[in-house]
Amino acid sequence: MLARLFSYVLLLTGLMGLVNCSSKGEEPAPAPAPPVITTVYLLRHAERDDASHPTDPTLSAAGQARAEELSKLLAPTAPAALFTTDFRRTRGTLAPLAATANLVPQVYDAGQPTVLAALVRAQYAGKMVVIVGHSNTVLPQIEAFGAPRPLAEIRDTEYNHLFKLTITSGATPTVVASKYGQ
Repeated sequence: MLARLFSYVLLLTGLMGLVNCSSKGEEPAPAPAPPVITTVYLLRHAERDDASHPTDPTLSAAGQARAEELSKLLAPTAPAALFTTDFRRTRGTLAPLAATANLVPQVYDAGQPTVLAALVRAQYAGKMVVIVGHSNTVLPQIEAFGAPRPLAEIRDTEYNHLFKLTITSGATPTVVASKYGQ
């Protein structure tokens, strides 16, 4: 009887070892996390009314109309944040979108594009943001995100460029240039 009990214990121990070995080899690898995609729209402010103020002009009638077009275009994308330089023309460009999206635009320093790029990557990963700058700051801001310049320059008379930057985790950011408004 004791020999038989001993045989059963050995048999069970062996079977448990086989079960443990087979289950370890069959565990499926965890699924990779889906990539995080952040969308950033970048643009220059709308047309300014140079007669309104010599150094900090407001928007002209055409600029106000363009700002309304921007709001209609981007409001359905539900931006998580809006960024503007501290000038009337950039704040005015975002004003209709800010009102529609119920967001308060955050002021950033256009002279430090890497700071804004790091902030967006850290705090708005997986979301959509809009950045309004100037003819000489939008393209360097795109580069600060790690994407190539889509244009050589934005001329002083051009107000209709809209750049869609897509930042996908683990990949080089891409940018698509388009135009908006009249």
